[in-house]
Amino acid sequence: MHYGRPNSGVVLREGMIFTVEPMINAGKAGVKLKPDGWTAVTKDRSLSAQFEHTVGVTATGVEIFTASPTGWHKPPYA
Repeated sequence: MHYGRPNSGVVLREGMIFTVEPMINAGKAGVKLKPDGWTAVTKDRSLSAQFEHTVGVTATGVEIFTASPTGWHKPPYA
């Protein structure tokens, strides 16, 4: 899962690279994993979409590698 408790878990260090993959559901927030252990579906069978950004930890913060130079990585779209 993509959440945790503050001040617990792995310390983020310069050079680490991650993907951030929110799942946006049209219905309720509940999800379940299929038997393959990878595929996530909504419990209420509502439509959903998943978006992804790749980010890297730098000496001064983070860098978003998948940000569009023309703004197409976030709404509102032209």
